[in-house]
Amino acid sequence: MNRLLTLRALATCGTMAAAAQSLHLTPSAISQQLAQLERDLDTRLTERRGRGVALTPAGEALVRHTERIMGVLDEAKAELAQLRSDIAGELRVASFPSIAVAVLADTVRELQDSHPHLRIVVQEMEPQEGLTALGAWHTDVAIIDDLAADPGGRHDAYDLLPVGQDVLHVLLPSDHPLATRASLRVVDLRDAAWALDSTSSSFGAFIAGLCRRAGFEPRINAHCSGFGMVAAMVASGCSISLASGLRLIKPLPGVTAVRLRPEIQRRILLAYRKGERQHPAVQAFVNALQDSAARVLLRK
Repeated sequence: MNRLLTLRALATCGTMAAAAQSLHLTPSAISQQLAQLERDLDTRLTERRGRGVALTPAGEALVRHTERIMGVLDEAKAELAQLRSDIAGELRVASFPSIAVAVLADTVRELQDSHPHLRIVVQEMEPQEGLTALGAWHTDVAIIDDLAADPGGRHDAYDLLPVGQDVLHVLLPSDHPLATRASLRVVDLRDAAWALDSTSSSFGAFIAGLCRRAGFEPRINAHCSGFGMVAAMVASGCSISLASGLRLIKPLPGVTAVRLRPEIQRRILLAYRKGERQHPAVQAFVNALQDSAARVLLRK
């Protein structure tokens, strides 16, 4: 089954390097698994095309069968789980950082209290990485947003449920001349130095695109490995940044948050594979997450 999923990862990601990254393997290991699968089936599944590798018609057919097989397995697991007297087992959750900090930790605690035999395993991932992990069966649910991910890319493979909406804010040093404004336009920030969370490459790319559409290239003076450093650079007066409202749940000393005009919202969504829509653990997680998110977003 692992070799079939490797072939499917190549079909989804498009290159050996991207498939290896999505599966947390080396390109050499990917190549070896595919070669063994071809020997097992006595069929060419991939072929050289330019500098890359593409699937043959046989490879594409096998990927379609693999997806059907995995879908049936998901449905079987969900049906067996429904026959249990309690909600148990392991549920793997991929989540981007801000929702994980503001909402997910409380959700996990509540589920542990109400379903002690259910084990939640959380992995911090960027939204697009979470969707890739979901499609590769490396996680069971993925919490994403529609700024950093393309939730419509493989909408046939998973279902999406709304969790809530969030609003972006400008983060300024509290003594910054613009900190007294009720709202700011992106163009108002053209002369500022920016601190960006380099662990969130998709959000950083979104901010850069936002600035370019406003007519300027952001001058970045801090590539930070985490939001804590971003907040510290802003509080010190060295930088400004953009952050979601979820980042403002906890106080940020020395930092003033100002809304953008026009307002920029992002939708927070929960993705799970279609075959598991009736899985009791998935349903319990969905309910708990939506409840936790509603409480947090109402406090903002």
